[in-house]
Amino acid sequence: MTDTTSSVQDATSVNDTTEGTGPTRTRASVIGAVLAAIGASLCCIGPLVLLALGIGGAWISYLTALEPYRPIFIGITLVFLFLAFRKLYLVPRRCAPDAACAVPATLRNQRIIFWIVTVVLVALLTFPYYGTMFFE
Repeated sequence: MTDTTSSVQDATSVNDTTEGTGPTRTRASVIGAVLAAIGASLCCIGPLVLLALGIGGAWISYLTALEPYRPIFIGITLVFLFLAFRKLYLVPRRCAPDAACAVPATLRNQRIIFWIVTVVLVALLTFPYYGTMFFE
């Protein structure tokens, strides 16, 4: 009887460790998307933030050197957002009944955070189009 119980507990612990990577992967996708969006908007938002803080000078014009890499960063951002969306909505969740990922509130909170981050990233990515209102 103890052999059966211990094998069930071992199988449960294996499932917990392998399934625990789901939220970690989703979190990594969202963090990657945020970093890529910051990189994509660094050439535009960076000078504005520095000027708002009172830091100025001719050297700020060199911050636009990242502008040619902006499409690459945008592509990376969209890939990471797609991976996070896929993990949250398209891939079926496989969890042990007592694991944290089996709680519906966990999935709901992950989805809420995903959409908040997505809205912020879209605002960062589209900044060059509406950012001219702040300079005039």
